[in-house]
Amino acid sequence: MTTEKLRPRPHLDSLGPQRSSRSAGDHLLFLAEALRTFHDTGALAPSGEDLVNALTVPATSRPNRPISVLEVGAGTGVVTRRLAQVLLPGDRLHVVEANPRFADRLREDPVLAARRPGVALRLSACRVEELPQDKTNETGRAGGAGETDERYDVIVSGLPFTNFEPAQVRRLLDLYLRLLLPGGELTYFGYLGTTTARTLSSGPRQSARHRAVVRLLRRFEATYGLGERTVWRNLPPARAYLLRAPGGREDWGPTSPPEPPAGEAAADEAPSRTRTAAGRPIGSAGDR
Repeated sequence: MTTEKLRPRPHLDSLGPQRSSRSAGDHLLFLAEALRTFHDTGALAPSGEDLVNALTVPATSRPNRPISVLEVGAGTGVVTRRLAQVLLPGDRLHVVEANPRFADRLREDPVLAARRPGVALRLSACRVEELPQDKTNETGRAGGAGETDERYDVIVSGLPFTNFEPAQVRRLLDLYLRLLLPGGELTYFGYLGTTTARTLSSGPRQSARHRAVVRLLRRFEATYGLGERTVWRNLPPARAYLLRAPGGREDWGPTSPPEPPAGEAAADEAPSRTRTAAGRPIGSAGDR
């Protein structure tokens, strides 16, 4: 495992041309890695702007104190860049990316380098399961002597759960709950129509594995879910999920969800509901 702090550089006055060329390079790199390791990448292109908006809502609907954010499976960094732009001095962003090519791209990213002073950014080039698993108390501080892993207010997961075995997905979800502070929030997404596509393109064993993962995710969402949002303007269309770990959130403000809008189209995996986080709709905020 490689963990390193990425230090901010002086603010870049203009990133327009760099952003355009970097976006094209990100798409090419993402496609190349998807073709090489689709099991771990899970997509052919980075997430679009609307999906990024939905995934980063907990970092914008936040308490009046510094927060700690964990991003798992950052890819080429479209969500990472959004997080770096919305976080405030005193906040911490921990990025975990197991693909070494993606990790190298993140180290060189000018948007991440130009983040606000006082926003701590650290990159771990490993799988999230390989992070240290020492015990911490509810503040995220060590319960005993020695260095421990911190706990987080927000986790954004870009992992392709439906590519994994059910037992691995269960371990990941349990790990996320352990890493979240009480009342902390988790977002992740899944593409629409994957059950049908898997049934048509794979054998019975893979189809059964896929359906078992979907059932596991739906049970997890029924227990911890705050809501979900269908993102049609994405390639392919996706659904973002917002969940909350058990525990208090007294300092975060109201979270009462409105009734879901009538007539919203549903994916084959589950009906869609639009809810709010801290009084703001999922996806109200501006790229995996």
